Amino acid sequence: MSNTVRVQPDLKFVQELQQVGGESLKKCYQCATCSVVCPLSPPDGPYPRKEMVWAQWGLKDKLVNDIDIWLCHNCGTCSDLCPRGAKPGDLLAALRNMAYRSLAKPAIIGTWMSSSKGFPLLMLIPAIIYGLIWSIMAGKLGTAFPLFVTDGHGLKVAAEGAIIYGGLFPGDYTIDPIFGAVFVFMVLAFAGGIATMLKGFEGIPKTFIVGRGKEPSFLCCLIDTLKVEVAQHSRFQNCGKEEKDVQRFTGHLFVFYAFIALMIVTSVVAVGHWFGAFFLQHIMGLEGGLAGLIAWAGHTPMPLWSPVKLLANAGAVALVYGLMKLTSRRTALDSAKSTSNWYDWYLLTVIWGIALTGIGSEIFRLIGQKVLAYPTYYLHLIFVFMMLAYLPWSKLGHVVYRTVALAYARKIGRLPMGEL
Repeated sequence: MSNTVRVQPDLKFVQELQQVGGESLKKCYQCATCSVVCPLSPPDGPYPRKEMVWAQWGLKDKLVNDIDIWLCHNCGTCSDLCPRGAKPGDLLAALRNMAYRSLAKPAIIGTWMSSSKGFPLLMLIPAIIYGLIWSIMAGKLGTAFPLFVTDGHGLKVAAEGAIIYGGLFPGDYTIDPIFGAVFVFMVLAFAGGIATMLKGFEGIPKTFIVGRGKEPSFLCCLIDTLKVEVAQHSRFQNCGKEEKDVQRFTGHLFVFYAFIALMIVTSVVAVGHWFGAFFLQHIMGLEGGLAGLIAWAGHTPMPLWSPVKLLANAGAVALVYGLMKLTSRRTALDSAKSTSNWYDWYLLTVIWGIALTGIGSEIFRLIGQKVLAYPTYYLHLIFVFMMLAYLPWSKLGHVVYRTVALAYARKIGRLPMGEL
């Protein structure tokens, strides 16, 4: 006698899934074309066919803990070749969008991030914070658009001075503490999201690999993932060789390394200021030698010939180039085969905002246009805040979540070590 299995669909889950990008899932009639043509799907339990049927049936419990939604790199091949226009690639993207909303806490931020209605509120929070700082400092300095000259180790307002953003938005007690708190908040949110993700993966069966020795540690798998997948974007290269695939690979690679360059610049400035200028010089009383060099490396505004400044400008150029590639690909998508959702455009908008306001801030400062420079820098602070503070709930969160999922997949044998 066969056992009876009761299926209890979650219709609300199906409706939510359709709202965040999976509106075409009902068109699927399980022909399996998507799993056959996918260049990344493993032979054992291939995706996205099984995800399509699970979604149609509203099997939320299976989908929310499905590691394969993270192994998919959204190349769009499955959607391009789907004979029914069911857009399986969009479904997996929609499942990731739902995951962003629920993995990290507080969940209210995920709710705000889920549609364009929450964008004004997400932007308003940093706008108020930095607007208050600007207003307070303007009252203290006597002008909202000050020019500064160096006065010992400090600054003072002067009619013939220069634009110095740190004079209006002091790093010591406004910018650095705020972004420090935002960074801690982001790390804690990611830690909670990762813990939730890994707990959900515990029930995934391990894959038996002939000739495989002892199961590797998660750390070894993580290192392998960072070396093979993240640093080289190797799986992106396997997504296809068409123009749109090349644009996607190139765009992701340039944006990734642009952020690495800008992160290095930010770290140098922070170490130079807090360790060099504050601790070594101010606290320890060391002025020259190594202490002076460290402090100089982080002193802003930097001369254009500074190696740190050159790296920053190279990162900005790479960021714009990568964004152009990704935006071009996104706007050229055939809506009958694949569509862009709110999460896609939110991420592009924020990163474009960071790039353009960052470059604009430098240009307006160099040409002495204070009325344009300070508002542009103000917007730059807002966009950077939005990227960092809301990162665990945005599409950019896949940088962390996908990396963890790929490492876990290697650990259980779902993906081979050192592949590609």
